[in-house]
Amino acid sequence: MISTKEYITNNSIENDYSKSISMEHRKKFAQFFTPFSIASLMAKWILGNNNLKTVLEPAFGLGIFSRAILSLKEDLYIKGFEVDATIYEKAKQNFEGNEDINIHLQDYMYNDWDNKYDGIICNPPYFKFHDYDNKNIIKEIETNLKCKLNGFTNLYTLFLLKSIHQLSPNGRCAYIVPSEFLNSDYGKLVKTYLIKNKALRHIIVINFEENVFDDALTTASIILCANDSSTDRVQFSNIHSLQELSKIENIITDYPNFTDTEQTYRLSELNPAVKWKSYYQKQNSIRFKDLVPFSTYAKVVRGIATGSNVYFTFNISKAKEFSIGEQHLLPCICSAKDANRTFFTTQDFEDLRRSDETIFLFNAQNSTEQSIKNYIQKGVDEGINKRFLTASRTPWYSLEKRKPAPIWVSVFNRTGLRFIRNEANISNLTSYHCIYPRQTNLLSEIDIDLLFAYLLTDTAKQIFDDNSRQYGNGLQKFEPNDINKGMMLDIGLLDKRAVKRILDLYKEYKNLILDNKNGDEIIDIIDKILIDKYGTEEHYNYHKTAKPLNTYI
Repeated sequence: MISTKEYITNNSIENDYSKSISMEHRKKFAQFFTPFSIASLMAKWILGNNNLKTVLEPAFGLGIFSRAILSLKEDLYIKGFEVDATIYEKAKQNFEGNEDINIHLQDYMYNDWDNKYDGIICNPPYFKFHDYDNKNIIKEIETNLKCKLNGFTNLYTLFLLKSIHQLSPNGRCAYIVPSEFLNSDYGKLVKTYLIKNKALRHIIVINFEENVFDDALTTASIILCANDSSTDRVQFSNIHSLQELSKIENIITDYPNFTDTEQTYRLSELNPAVKWKSYYQKQNSIRFKDLVPFSTYAKVVRGIATGSNVYFTFNISKAKEFSIGEQHLLPCICSAKDANRTFFTTQDFEDLRRSDETIFLFNAQNSTEQSIKNYIQKGVDEGINKRFLTASRTPWYSLEKRKPAPIWVSVFNRTGLRFIRNEANISNLTSYHCIYPRQTNLLSEIDIDLLFAYLLTDTAKQIFDDNSRQYGNGLQKFEPNDINKGMMLDIGLLDKRAVKRILDLYKEYKNLILDNKNGDEIIDIIDKILIDKYGTEEHYNYHKTAKPLNTYI
């Protein structure tokens, strides 16, 4: 038990809990604990409200934020909400005897709407739209806040919006959340509300090399809000290590004064429709001219989603086991590891087939064969037909219609986007997105090679990086629209001589790769051709050694 004068100001309580409670249980309730050093800084923002008397902790857990606050100021009333009975009982034991701490075993999203607080502090649960009761909770938020939200909205942002609504005059709010919403499609309406509400003051993006939350694959942001009229500005900051946490201390101490940086904006200057990454991270695209949206030249869509890869995917052995002929199997890359070179050829597919790798999808619509009927019945017996995706198809075992894409692009990466030329003309699952070049007057069939040659360059990857979504440990993710809306060089402006030189180099590169040799030097030459054509003065400030185009052509 914690006495009223003794509060544990480290993560020992959380560490003991993590050792005694299974990871399965913790993931079920999205229990990833905040480092005490960060919780303490967030508490100091709350304590910056000189009228602080009431505090709300909407996702109480083991009360790390309450401990941080009470270690600095005791004469406070604190209310907490928690949905997990297991951690709730442990929290009650820890704070037993403190009558000013009132913890409720209730869902914060459906309760307490009429109360206001001087301080609200939280590490909310991270649940995607399909992992919580999104329809009812979003309806609850929209009704009370008189706003419109996207059905794909993550739960943590709904916690944030409700808490901002519950701030009393001069009240302060501190949240630590994933950075995802800053750069996602669903985040547009969330950011619209934040701008309209006018309480947003600081967004501190934490880009540690290690994860902030143990076992959580995400990059964090600290959101600081104040329901006052002291300023109409918002400052974005970047923290790259624990040693830089003192920056947050300075931000809190200096408020409402802001350091004069390029990353400070008036609320009216923020655009909810764009990725806010551009407000806190230097954009690579400014180093190039003549940019167009990638959708000018191609369209990106996700790969085939089956609804149950275990059921729908096959290798030769499984096909023999269930007597499924290859005429009822769709050739498909089912795992990212099976396409490990820049070019995926028919020979690569045959090698995988001989190795009995999983490279087929069950594709037996309209078949009358008994073995097919038996396998379909097996799916029904296992409830595959009632899953989220399959239940919406007619028949349930049909595949999404997606013609083979000539180019694949990786979904997750740590070193930049990886593009693969699908020369085997087979399908792919969602480990890759599909790229379909647009058939315009500019892009004839042969010009697919020109597009692909461009995509292989560092220039292309750096510009796309402006539109990526950041996760923990340097992991990046690209949704199809991140690439569609990303920018690229307008390769239609290249003259015939440059195009011929690039295509000649590309053929040389392809021969090297298919011969299992390194072709990086060839791509570097293509890159330099593009830099000479499209690079701005700012680019040359970064690359003093860049050579003129005629050196290479």
